[in-house]
Amino acid sequence: MIPSTQQLKKLKAKYPAGSVVKLLTMDDPQSPPAGTIGIVKVVDDISDILVDWENGSHLKLIYGQDKWEVIK
Repeated sequence: MIPSTQQLKKLKAKYPAGSVVKLLTMDDPQSPPAGTIGIVKVVDDISDILVDWENGSHLKLIYGQDKWEVIK
């Protein structure tokens, strides 16, 4: 589902570029392990959160599906 303009604006404000996140769970066989730290690059126009993970992965977080917490 594509988010409304207002929902997207809120997500971009909540997860600005440079935010540090910790992965809790991700339903993807290629996912980094739980506890992996990453830096948010951008929230794209369909609300996916692109992250550079400390293990070199670049998998995105899917809002409403994956679980993570902001640590900085």
